[in-house]
Amino acid sequence: MTKDYKKLHWTEHAKLKMKQYGLSKTKLINLLYKPERKEEGIVPSTLAVMQTNKKYSHGRIRIPEQSLKGGARLRYSYAKKSPGEIWLMYKDVKDLRKVISAWRYPGVSKPGETIPIPEDIKNELLRDTIL
Repeated sequence: MTKDYKKLHWTEHAKLKMKQYGLSKTKLINLLYKPERKEEGIVPSTLAVMQTNKKYSHGRIRIPEQSLKGGARLRYSYAKKSPGEIWLMYKDVKDLRKVISAWRYPGVSKPGETIPIPEDIKNELLRDTIL
């Protein structure tokens, strides 16, 4: 069984938001192909996909710890990530998939409700013709 892969086109708006929210292309491509949820986007004829943040990161961080003798030593611990969601909005045009925007939502949204998109992004998308 083969999937129908389309060529991805990243808009300048999406690239800017990736930098702003610290999102990589790899993370967003994984989100596109394995979303936890799909919703209708706020821009007509677009789709929005979502994944939740994982509770623990894979990497270890160093945390200073006081020893009994008064000297500091480093111990390794797993860092907790804050709960939230990563959203991606895209539009399919013929054999091209345009990635319009990406953002992090700090809370947890309910399925079926309007997509939690920050007001500045919503205004920019509706005002400008990014598509």
